Amino acid sequence: MALKTEAVGKEWEGTTYQVGREKIKEYATALGIENPVHFDVGAAREAGFRDVVAPPMFCVVYALPAIAPAILDPEVGMNFATMVHGAQEFEWGDVVCSGDEITTAPRCLSIKEKLGNGFYVFESTSVNQDGAQVLRGVWTNIVRGA
Repeated sequence: MALKTEAVGKEWEGTTYQVGREKIKEYATALGIENPVHFDVGAAREAGFRDVVAPPMFCVVYALPAIAPAILDPEVGMNFATMVHGAQEFEWGDVVCSGDEITTAPRCLSIKEKLGNGFYVFESTSVNQDGAQVLRGVWTNIVRGA
């Protein structure tokens, strides 16, 4: 089966996420994180941050909603019945704090066949309200038997 490669290079409209203290606290609590900079504004400011700090992997909360339309795009042509998570890579930039407004834009880096499987690679770039990059993500999904 030939893979659709027309979507390579395609960019999708970004999504914007308003980071809130309660979401950061809920996320940190769910992961068992105890560092007070994730819970207490005073502790965060004493440590030199603007506000409560989002743990690094909180990036999935604001980046994943931007990736979803890209992987669901019919032009990409992924078969979700045989899709598995392949890899995830993140490069963090500026620290994300409560009150930040993060905009994430995705694009398709590549669609290739390897050993009978489809490899779909997407990149997301997330910037804060000041235009500073807070995250670059690379998301790889594998479609078995493509």
